[in-house]
Amino acid sequence: MQQSIEFDLELIRKYDRSGPRYTSYPTAVQFTDSFSAADYRAAMARGNAAGRPLSLYFHIPFCDTICFYCACNKVATKDRGKAQPYLDQVYRELELQAALVEGERVVEQLHWGGGTPTFISHDQMRELMAKTRQHFAFADDEQGEYSIEIDPREADAATIAMLREIGFNRISMGVQDFDDQVQKAVNRIQTERETLEVLEAARAQGFRSVSLDLIYGLPHQTVESFGRTLDRVIEVGPDRLSVFNYAHLPKLFSPQRRINEADLPLPQVKLDILQATLHKLTAAGYVYIGMDHFARPEDELAVAQRERTLYRNFQGYSTHANCDLIGLGITSIGMVDNTYSQNVKTLDEYCDRISADRLPLFRGLSLTRDDELRRDVITKLICHFELNFAEIETAWQIDFASYFSRELGELRDMEQDGLLSLDPQGIRVLPAGRFLIRNICMSFDAYLQQKPGQSFSKVI
Repeated sequence: MQQSIEFDLELIRKYDRSGPRYTSYPTAVQFTDSFSAADYRAAMARGNAAGRPLSLYFHIPFCDTICFYCACNKVATKDRGKAQPYLDQVYRELELQAALVEGERVVEQLHWGGGTPTFISHDQMRELMAKTRQHFAFADDEQGEYSIEIDPREADAATIAMLREIGFNRISMGVQDFDDQVQKAVNRIQTERETLEVLEAARAQGFRSVSLDLIYGLPHQTVESFGRTLDRVIEVGPDRLSVFNYAHLPKLFSPQRRINEADLPLPQVKLDILQATLHKLTAAGYVYIGMDHFARPEDELAVAQRERTLYRNFQGYSTHANCDLIGLGITSIGMVDNTYSQNVKTLDEYCDRISADRLPLFRGLSLTRDDELRRDVITKLICHFELNFAEIETAWQIDFASYFSRELGELRDMEQDGLLSLDPQGIRVLPAGRFLIRNICMSFDAYLQQKPGQSFSKVI
């Protein structure tokens, strides 16, 4: 497929409205507390019957310091002693989840997120991985995708060597910006040396993928200052890059109230930063995967996109489309068979449920056939920038033009604007439409039609 992208400022201004990021469809807004542990067990039984491989996500919520931009679920504490009681509860949840798994279902994907996973000690990391392997069978290192989020301020070469030893083969690191003024404004003081030492250690230990996270739209950022960070990042050449838009929502996320709004770049400056970022990364040879993500052409994500095997779930873009995802720890979201489920959000609730030997679920959703069909359509568009109608018709036994007559009518306006091409065979997203893929996917979102006032982040 053609993997090019075009930055059209007029179109971006026209279509820059709020919308889902589609790490799931339906989105978490539709989850309900009527979804029960019995529903989850039934879904797991169906997954056992299908024999699908597994993906495991562990949420480690603790952070030593708060980054003011952060919108993640976290527990800010200097007390490292809080980690072990939490991990003990996670071990019990591992037992409860493993008891529901039957047959030879192998873990092909594992991710530790947070919070700050590297908040816990080396011994605790070893123990968590060992406990996981006691209950689940893992694919070998070549087949498995085992990743962890790293805070370079909480890691060194010894940490990276230990992580590789216990089985991780991919890491992602938060950088955000190397500029000193920006770092002070968001309370994320992290030297370039700290970041690069971890990156170099990961390469020396044979990690198969190293990803860096950047954020644009933070206080004091300019095209020139963010360009200097990008130049340095490009020079060290990570395999993947995520360049996120900072959404300032202080009413929803209290740490953001400590950011001075007057220091934030104006909307036009943010667009200028984004445009310059696109030009720098594509000139350096990075492929635009979609949303906020870029990768080297030889990276697994870029290869999967070219081969039409790329997938998207709660962990972002993935090369393992056929896994059932089990979420462990507070706030974790699972995706098992045709259901989504989410764990309780606080440590106290989690402890109460686990201590009673209950799955710590508090909400979820069983998908209808229409949900699954629309998820298939949205996933193909957001991953591959194209959709073949015949494939959908064969898989779902529908007539696409009849089933989606309203949606196709809406897409005609986008076709007129040059976002996509539409013919009897399918949809092809054009270079000018790739930054606006969320808008195209939103046309197929039945829930947005029912409740158009739902709150989401801006698409750009």
